[in-house]
Amino acid sequence: MADIKFEIEKELGSISESGKGWTKELNLISWNGKDAKYDLRDWAPEHEKMGKGVTLTSDELKALKELLNKLDF
Repeated sequence: MADIKFEIEKELGSISESGKGWTKELNLISWNGKDAKYDLRDWAPEHEKMGKGVTLTSDELKALKELLNKLDF
């Protein structure tokens, strides 16, 4: 598997934490030196490991926000 490099440019917030201390976070991350994108995924404490997640451009995040605002909870 290829070596994936990442830099968390800005930690935006955590939305949950598991019993093992992993947190589901929204961050602004640069992957392999490219422009930073919004990223939602699980992280181990100290960001030493990561789970699967989803990466969104600014436009995709705005579209997701509009969809979420339409939901009636």
